[in-house]
Amino acid sequence: MLPARRAAMVGAMSTSSRPLNILALACFNTGDRFIARARDRGARVWLITQETYLKKKRWRRDLLEDVFALPDHAPIADTINAVSYLARNVKFDRIVPFDDVEVDPAARLREHLRVPGMGDTTARVFRDKLAMRVRAEEEGIAVPDFVGLIHHDDIRDYTERVPPPWMLKPRTEASATGIRKIGSVEELWRAIHELGDRASYFLLERFLPGDVHHVDAIVTEGKVVFAEVHKNGVPPFDVAHGGGVFSTYTLPRDTAEWRELEALNEKMLTRMHFVRGVTHAEYIRGRDDGKVYFLEVGARVGGAHVADVVEAATGVNLWQEWADIEIDKGEVPYVLPPRRAEYAGLVQSLARSEHPDLSSFTDPEVCYRTDDPYHAGLIVRSQSQARVRELLDDYARRLTKDYLAVMPHYELPPLR
Repeated sequence: MLPARRAAMVGAMSTSSRPLNILALACFNTGDRFIARARDRGARVWLITQETYLKKKRWRRDLLEDVFALPDHAPIADTINAVSYLARNVKFDRIVPFDDVEVDPAARLREHLRVPGMGDTTARVFRDKLAMRVRAEEEGIAVPDFVGLIHHDDIRDYTERVPPPWMLKPRTEASATGIRKIGSVEELWRAIHELGDRASYFLLERFLPGDVHHVDAIVTEGKVVFAEVHKNGVPPFDVAHGGGVFSTYTLPRDTAEWRELEALNEKMLTRMHFVRGVTHAEYIRGRDDGKVYFLEVGARVGGAHVADVVEAATGVNLWQEWADIEIDKGEVPYVLPPRRAEYAGLVQSLARSEHPDLSSFTDPEVCYRTDDPYHAGLIVRSQSQARVRELLDDYARRLTKDYLAVMPHYELPPLR
């Protein structure tokens, strides 16, 4: 049943008598809660994915008008042509990317079809790691020393000024995909020459040991109205490249650390002119100087079950709230639902079996078991942050011993 706080908004979802039409772009996240809320609000949702994910994911075909697939790594021109063909018969009112990799195509489609929402210029700052670092630095937000792999004299100056190791990062890949750790000038130039024409799509960044945090927020009309602050157990790069167990958990509330990250996140989103929607931003606290540095931000719900962790701790589902904000587009004042102030945490690893049996984890704090194939993961919830940390530490050891699988790190496909 539609919550009472939203019931009055249903009639405002469209300026015409027809239902609102939403086009979702998705590969990794299914966005089921977004789709379900949109349907509850009377909207119709179409979905475009890649061929690989057409059968790989369990799409909510019962809630979707239709599902279409494009060839993997199809050029953006093909995406524009395909959606323009669909638009001959369906007038799309909103275009929503469920993953990082769809932020750029969604912006290009909005520009091409003149659909309201984030356009190319703003989307670039929330997708391109070089663009977001340049903007953050211009706005006085600390970032690890970096340089784009474009002008070779700039790269030489950088290597003379900033000692190795460095992180070689693709500018538009999601998560830790394609990131390499570089230990010397010689290794760097070998990597640049190997990249060839792809080099300008990468940046170089000072390797900064420290603790990675993420802040997940809801923004409406340029104002951050909700933010949850978390800390990762092991940096995602280390898990992606070395194997192991990923964990993340809510930081203690009403602490200086929480307030510092919350304020920095609000400053970053304000300076980058984010108007409305949900964001997932990552920061690192340097081990040597204790300073917090901005790493990256995405204009979407965080992956790896981050939204489930947020919901376990607060009762707020980011996917549902995002649907409401997208539908209303500021025409109706956004109302944040009641929220809890508890603590939650996730522990997850690759598993040796497709559907690992997690029934031995019987603590009452377990509130969610992930169902991703070849993954073992649990979310715990408690009023005590210490209890969450205790359970995550115990579960990480058990997953490592009884479930953990390690696979080679994903390599980037050829540039098209």
